[in-house]
Amino acid sequence: MAYLNLLRSLFKNGNFTSRSVAAAYMTGILPIKKDGTESAVSDFDEFTIINPGRFAEYTGFNEDDIEKVCQKSKTNISEDELREWYDGYSFDGVNPIYNPYSVMQAIEMGRLESYWRKTTAAETLFTYINMDFKGLQEDIARLIAGEYIHVDINTFNNDVENFNSKDDVLTLLIHLGYLAYDYNTQMVRIPNKEVRTEFESLLKNESRSKLADLVKKSENLFKETLEENGNAVARVIDNIRCSEYAPTFYNNEQALRYVIKFAYICCIDSYQKVEELPSGKGVADVVYLPKNDSNLPAMIVELKWNKTEIAAIHQIKDKNYPAILKDYYGDILLVGVNYDETTKEHSCVIERLSRE
Repeated sequence: MAYLNLLRSLFKNGNFTSRSVAAAYMTGILPIKKDGTESAVSDFDEFTIINPGRFAEYTGFNEDDIEKVCQKSKTNISEDELREWYDGYSFDGVNPIYNPYSVMQAIEMGRLESYWRKTTAAETLFTYINMDFKGLQEDIARLIAGEYIHVDINTFNNDVENFNSKDDVLTLLIHLGYLAYDYNTQMVRIPNKEVRTEFESLLKNESRSKLADLVKKSENLFKETLEENGNAVARVIDNIRCSEYAPTFYNNEQALRYVIKFAYICCIDSYQKVEELPSGKGVADVVYLPKNDSNLPAMIVELKWNKTEIAAIHQIKDKNYPAILKDYYGDILLVGVNYDETTKEHSCVIERLSRE
């Protein structure tokens, strides 16, 4: 507040400003703090990460920059790898935008990893996402599961101390770069693999996170899946369905898919999740592919609504979904899940396809 008062004294005094200041340029992560509903210093034109205006193309590296960086680099890091790790932002039609700091760190060090945690913004992520606002934890879980969520950015006061809702917290995460914001749809998502690793650390340190209960349920479900215990898997899904992470309107197969993604949220570190993967004869609902030459089996999950779990397994076989994984040589778990609106219960059957 003292700094704002200083700015007011400098730039709200018309006589002083016109005689002494030709132009002023200030930088910072957050917009100028609001005083009531307006900016405390309205003399400035503000360009923010949410609305960078004509400076959008300068907020980070573009494709041309990345091409030049790779050409000059002595490492074997490719443009595609940099895109997966550090891309994901877009502003006013300028797309894609890469995180320049992390790109240069990766090129200099010759390693693809998260350089985010070396920044000051990383120090307070746990603090912000553990704030006790209704719906915040559910939205964080949805983001980690790969969903897009709507955020109202208009109530944010442009500071890191005064929050009134989950939207204020999520808006701050946009300004800090943790979330990518689409101005047209007002939706946010986790932008890339680098930032995703920071959110995934919440699951690895669940004792510090309010997501701990969901993680424990997910770990139990994954254990029962590996043991091919369909009845136990169905019970855990029932439990998650009754939690705050399930959609309010549980009335179709899409809602069931939401629950399944939360149910297997513990797998994000060890699996790549692909939804609606074409097989040639149909589309597999959710496919989990092990990362990094893991000994874990792949999983093909087929969902049914008011049918049977056996029908789900039959569809996997009839449509030959395992052919999707023709280049994968490990075991594959076929997981059929059904929800019955009459009984209000899930059912599950699991079969193992051995590639030996």
